[in-house]
Amino acid sequence: MDIPHKKHRSGSPILLGLILLIVIAAIFAISTPHIHRCGNRATMTEAVNNAKQVFYLMIEFDGDYGEFPGDGTAVIHKDENGEPYLDMRAYKGRYSNDYLRQFIVAGYTKSEEIFYVYGASDKKPDNVISSPGKILEAGECGFAYVKNQSTSDNSGRPILISQMTGEGLTFDSDPYDGKAVVLRIDGAVKQLRINKAGEAVVQGTQTLFDTGPGTVWEGEEFDPSQVVFPEPAN
Repeated sequence: MDIPHKKHRSGSPILLGLILLIVIAAIFAISTPHIHRCGNRATMTEAVNNAKQVFYLMIEFDGDYGEFPGDGTAVIHKDENGEPYLDMRAYKGRYSNDYLRQFIVAGYTKSEEIFYVYGASDKKPDNVISSPGKILEAGECGFAYVKNQSTSDNSGRPILISQMTGEGLTFDSDPYDGKAVVLRIDGAVKQLRINKAGEAVVQGTQTLFDTGPGTVWEGEEFDPSQVVFPEPAN
């Protein structure tokens, strides 16, 4: 006579489910910091690449107008015969958007995307530049900008910066794991360490906006009003 065998039960389905959840949670906890670091590196790389593209525009613009976009270029431009050909009086103001629009209005680029910075721009640029009000709208630019400079200034001075807090001259240390992305007049894009005070460190204890002998500001007192921040979306 055959004796029926009882099936061996390896464990309760509820217990197995709990074990599985614990394993998944442990894997997630281990991998999350790595994923976060990879994401930060990717966004920093994007900011670096976009800053390099903007630099080419800076050089072209400076070659034509003798300086980078600023208050001095926000005027009516005239040709050698004195005939006006470009009115940029409206493209200056409180924000970096106001000045960087000059590149698009003057025909140096049709792309708004090169001014985008993930985490600092409030929305993806739509590349709609059909009217003045649509060019680099609020939220479409992520770079802070140091206005009223040119290639004749100290080559180590910053032009385009990410990511600043918008409060004084301080930086947000979170987006790039404690680093700031800074485009300089010489075209170098530097990744500077941010100290505990929220300042970008150039070397030793010297920070980006320090003045005095041996600094990029050549002993001049830096005017914080030269730094204009991205216009936030409404």
